[in-house]
Amino acid sequence: MNSNELYDPEFRKLIKSKKPTIIIPVGSIEQHGPHLPISTDSDIVTEIASRLAKKCGFIVFPTISYGVSLEHEPLFNLSLKENNLRKILDDIITSLGKNHITKIIILNGHHGNLHVLDYIQQLDCVSTFSYWHFMKHEFDHAGFVETSLMLAISKKVKMKKAKKGFVSNGLSNKEKRKIGKLATKPGGFPKVTKNGVWGDPTCATKKDGQKFLSEIIRNLAKECQS
Repeated sequence: MNSNELYDPEFRKLIKSKKPTIIIPVGSIEQHGPHLPISTDSDIVTEIASRLAKKCGFIVFPTISYGVSLEHEPLFNLSLKENNLRKILDDIITSLGKNHITKIIILNGHHGNLHVLDYIQQLDCVSTFSYWHFMKHEFDHAGFVETSLMLAISKKVKMKKAKKGFVSNGLSNKEKRKIGKLATKPGGFPKVTKNGVWGDPTCATKKDGQKFLSEIIRNLAKECQS
């Protein structure tokens, strides 16, 4: 269920009788190469949250569409400082608690938000999940996985503009860790991949995206209901 379907009297009765689980999706606004919109992270996590809520009987609230994306400078990003995102989430969780909601899931759609979620998951009654941890395929940025996911949920993908970016095939685990560490530092991502793409989106398909979505929702639901 989405929060835009809720009305105050009925919602307060629901809270008292069933103690619902609330999902807060968190994404980002940042570059995703020449072929994906800057809203990609927020678009994907919003769709996953909606499907998870429907499958598990949860309630999904509006997505926080801004995240911590300073690693993409000087490529486009609209970033919050980590302390500000943490404060926003703190305030939301506190407000939900005052409304007697005690089961909260923060569903993350952007790697740059992870440090904030490390703090948030220490709070009572809160679980934090990053959706890409619930799929087997190695994740990317505007590459095969993200492009396939967007093809499955959106008509905003410009496949004719899709170009291969940095690919880590053939690198040792040590080299991957070193490059990964550089890519997460402020301004580090364009030093790894000039076109803003990590991976190869040129072979992405809607069918693959649908497969990834099913896998993510299935595994997330198991985790949330365990």
